[in-house]
Amino acid sequence: MPATHLIDRGVIRVAGEDARPFLQNLVTNDLDAVTPEKAGYGALLTPQGKIICDFLVVAVPDAEGGGFLLDTPLLHTADLMKRLKLYKLRAKVTLDDLTEATAVIATTDGGALPADAGLVYADPRLLGLGQRALIDRSSAAEIATAPAEDWHARRVALGIPEGGRDFAYGDAFPHEALLDQTGGVSFKKGCYIGQEVVSRMQHRGTARTRVVPVVFDGGIAAETGAEAVAGGKPLGKIGSGANGRALALLRLDRVADAQAAGEPLLGGGMAFTLAKPDFIRFPFPGEAGFGAAA
Repeated sequence: MPATHLIDRGVIRVAGEDARPFLQNLVTNDLDAVTPEKAGYGALLTPQGKIICDFLVVAVPDAEGGGFLLDTPLLHTADLMKRLKLYKLRAKVTLDDLTEATAVIATTDGGALPADAGLVYADPRLLGLGQRALIDRSSAAEIATAPAEDWHARRVALGIPEGGRDFAYGDAFPHEALLDQTGGVSFKKGCYIGQEVVSRMQHRGTARTRVVPVVFDGGIAAETGAEAVAGGKPLGKIGSGANGRALALLRLDRVADAQAAGEPLLGGGMAFTLAKPDFIRFPFPGEAGFGAAA
């Protein structure tokens, strides 16, 4: 059972009798669907609809105190705590940063973790990512012995973006980071911060920029941050990569134009092609319906 300690993750606890409605009114995903048996994935947005921070949401069983644990990017945990406190107002909610005492571990082969490995939950974004667990930090080393690079290589191979690597917090819309494809946005729940912008992009099909998986012809991925171009025109940037594959934030309409003109797609000077995974439902350049709902 290969597993790794994701040292770049933090943990926030949101508890109290108003915890569920408090989060429901703030974040993009539907908290009503989050139970101790099923984790969720969502984000807190700016009023303009851009991602401040995304996170996995884990419901704590009532027998263990109830509430929710947010599996968050470490570098944004303090900012997320600050923003949640601003929105708390008179809600009967307690907020605690558990990062120093709690570790996030994840399988590196898409498999299961031992049932007694802390609070275990399936990664809600994609079945192939396997299980994660929130565990006492002092015990993490006993279970998680694989390098984090193995987990990221699997994530890249499956096509799942990660904030700070494949899109920039404060700059990307949920559609651009594929939250609409990975269960991170509910289009049926009530209002939340930034909801109007996200709904408009969904109904008008105006998401031209997307994180998509790419495969490099030479079997070696370009460095993270490398410019993607075609015919001398910018397409976007290359994100995290492994084993000749990468995730890239690209203007898909410009990719389509380059393909129509017979111009190679280049990342860091190396040729690449798009590789559509099964979970992505919107049409890629060259597919029927592209341009109507990119």
